[in-house]
Amino acid sequence: MSRRFLFLLGSSRSDGNTELLARKAAEQLPAEAEQRWLSLAEHPLPDFEDLRHDSDHVRPTEGSTGLLFDATLAATDIVIVSPLYWYSVSASTKRYLDYWSGWLRTPGVDFKATMAGRTFWGVTALAHEEQEVADPLIGTLNHSAAYMGMRFGGVLLGNGSKPGDVLNDSEALTRAKTFFAQQPTLARFPYDS
Repeated sequence: MSRRFLFLLGSSRSDGNTELLARKAAEQLPAEAEQRWLSLAEHPLPDFEDLRHDSDHVRPTEGSTGLLFDATLAATDIVIVSPLYWYSVSASTKRYLDYWSGWLRTPGVDFKATMAGRTFWGVTALAHEEQEVADPLIGTLNHSAAYMGMRFGGVLLGNGSKPGDVLNDSEALTRAKTFFAQQPTLARFPYDS
């Protein structure tokens, strides 16, 4: 199966440090790997309403919800491209992940089984020199992948605050060259042995 990458841009501004780093990593993908880039700011999801215990779930077909649902199902690799906002993913990224809860109950689509075995990745830029501050973001993505039975490729971290700063992070740019070349394993919760 050819790989189809879905890059979900979770920043409130375009061409920010996180997006620049993700594009550097994406430049290294093989030519036959499809790339689709969607901005969550340009395709905003409405506030998530938890209807887990209601019975009238329907497949989203219109607007941003339908677009993101179909793009997610079509991807073999989902890349969350979110700056580190208050030590986790951006609000638009979190909202997208919240929608997965509803998609788990979409009739005619076994969302969890469909996503199992696919790969989840992350790219983020942070202003801290200490990369440990991104652990909550990494945990969010890893645990989401583990719950879904997905592989987790980890998170490509870069440093940058002002626009373009990440292009001065030579270590991050070096890691970007091989980031998508690794062979990710199935994500695991920390308590799994």
